[in-house]
Amino acid sequence: MPYSLDKLLVIGISSRALFNLEVEEAIFQDQGLDAYRQHQLAHENEILKPGAGFALVKALLKLNQLTADKRLVEVVIMSRNSSETSLRIFNSIAHYGLDISRAVLAGGASLSSYLQAFNVSLFLSLHEDDVQAAINAGVAAALLYQLAENVVDLEQIRIAFDGDAVIFSDEAEKIYQSQGIEAFEQHERENAKKPLPEGPFARLLIALSYIQNNFKAPDGRALPLRTALVTARSSPAHERVIRTLRAWNIAIDETFFMGGVNKSAVLAAFKPHMFFDDQHGHCVHASSVVPTGRVPYKQD
Repeated sequence: MPYSLDKLLVIGISSRALFNLEVEEAIFQDQGLDAYRQHQLAHENEILKPGAGFALVKALLKLNQLTADKRLVEVVIMSRNSSETSLRIFNSIAHYGLDISRAVLAGGASLSSYLQAFNVSLFLSLHEDDVQAAINAGVAAALLYQLAENVVDLEQIRIAFDGDAVIFSDEAEKIYQSQGIEAFEQHERENAKKPLPEGPFARLLIALSYIQNNFKAPDGRALPLRTALVTARSSPAHERVIRTLRAWNIAIDETFFMGGVNKSAVLAAFKPHMFFDDQHGHCVHASSVVPTGRVPYKQD
């Protein structure tokens, strides 16, 4: 029987998101493909430093240690590199002991058409075109920001999400952007008992909730994974969020209704392996304290 990825949490990550390849990216941009190729071949035995998505991938792979005979997570390297220039990536994977055996090496081609083929649940990259194409195809995806210097290696997996346009659809966000805060609050009051539509990360959150519910301590708390919602919403727009999560049968561990206050201090205290937000300004601030990914809006 062929190996199936259907019931697994599959993380697709670009090589540049997993490892720090900024020097190599600069060579490619400034000197071209041939210079990049020569550099990678000459340095293929030099181990790369961790990149912006390294902490999250390392943490998620630990979920496979929860059961002896069942994997929960697969990670697939999805790179525009060719196989010829990829040995340095695989050498670095082996050096850090990452349980990754699958890869897409597209030789410069777009990666979006391979996301469904590998049943990718979450795609992480520093290449904006690939992230946008993934979102357009209905796959949860984020453009990662440069790595925060003070990332803490915690045993417990911690992931934080913004609400609108990330977990939930951008329906309410569009009203806020086009009509202002008063129209947004009025709309949310009128629709408080109507669950919000799913956003690009809703299915990922549901999958994480399934893992939480199946691996709990005797006191009922989720052992391997902790989630947080860090949203700019405040009262009266809080009720619809609470009722939506209740309708989805999801219990987020920590929820912060920020009411427009800068999210960075709360994120620094929560210490997530990754924070997902749709606003560039929020991401810039957050990326100074925690690993951060921006979720672009779907384009029709």
